[in-house]
Amino acid sequence: MEEEQERMEEDELESRTEQIKEMGNITIPNAKHIIHCLNIIGQVEGHYILPAQNKTTKYEHIIPALVAIEQDRSIEGLVIILNTVGGDVEAGLAIAELIASMKTPTVSMVVGGGHSIGVPLAVCAKKSFIVPSATMTIHPVRMNGLVLGVPQTLSYFDKMQERIVRFVCDNSRITPDRFRELMMATGELVMDVGSVIDGEQAVSEGLIDRLGGLSEAIECLYDMIENNSEKERAENVSDDS
Repeated sequence: MEEEQERMEEDELESRTEQIKEMGNITIPNAKHIIHCLNIIGQVEGHYILPAQNKTTKYEHIIPALVAIEQDRSIEGLVIILNTVGGDVEAGLAIAELIASMKTPTVSMVVGGGHSIGVPLAVCAKKSFIVPSATMTIHPVRMNGLVLGVPQTLSYFDKMQERIVRFVCDNSRITPDRFRELMMATGELVMDVGSVIDGEQAVSEGLIDRLGGLSEAIECLYDMIENNSEKERAENVSDDS
């Protein structure tokens, strides 16, 4: 019996290690509440495979994971850890939209950086945190490769930019005018337009909800889970009556 128990524990540990290594996420079962940790790091990889030396977050891994988390009744909350340079705009927005539409309590935390398309990913959770030393880069949409110099191209860029502005402002307290002002600022970036803001400024601008680290983010998530449980109990009592 003891050998079988040890073997089961070893298999479980190996499974968790593999989950972290391959997918960048893990479910925490032995805690006050069962939460899932999702890691978005490096560059968000979209429709094109990035070079092997790049640290990437693959959207074909993240999207099924989010669907599974939302369906799994044993998972009570989701914490998203962000340290990303940005990446594919449509893939990043797709992930952000899915997280924003989840009923599962969600908390995001920016450590290191939440740049470019990392901004929508940072604000998509129900509550967002940022550590004081983290930074966020806000800039207009860029495109690599051949770009045709025709009015339709400019129109496409404008529409893509508006999608990002609308999503960020709908999921944070920053106004569209202020977000565009930060996006088009000159003098912040070398040979580029945009702004780099630190943790305190991100909170003061209304982009991120709170300044804090891991313990604050987890405590906030626990509070959200417990508030949801109280609401469900109250609804069940009213239905019975």
